[in-house]
Amino acid sequence: MEIVKNVKKIGSEIEKGVEQGIEKASEVLDNVASHLPFLNLAKTDNGDFHIEIDMPGIKKEDIKVDIDGNLLSVSGTRQMKKEVKKEDYYLCESAFGRIERKFTLPEGVDREKISAELNDGQLVIELQKEEKLKPKSIKIK
Repeated sequence: MEIVKNVKKIGSEIEKGVEQGIEKASEVLDNVASHLPFLNLAKTDNGDFHIEIDMPGIKKEDIKVDIDGNLLSVSGTRQMKKEVKKEDYYLCESAFGRIERKFTLPEGVDREKISAELNDGQLVIELQKEEKLKPKSIKIK
């Protein structure tokens, strides 16, 4: 009977460890999610897409926009350091970290016409549909 008690005890400890692991993973994922940059995504009447991604404190040279298959990846590394040296005190604040967003490109996006521009901490990406796939009106004669 001692063996059965030990097996049950070990099983309970394993179960408790798994539950704690799930709780920790949830905490980590919540923390990661809070560091995703905010964005706005709009689809225009002609089928093009306009994406605005907040990238505050990230320099243009520290931002990457890549396409791999139908996946558009935007990543950046923030490396800010603010120092204040005064006669009676010293302050050093810094913020370092990587942020990233990924998007699945819709069918018909013209990869040659994708553009990205950084303006005042906001990355603007324009995705244009292939001309042949854009909606058009037919003029009645």
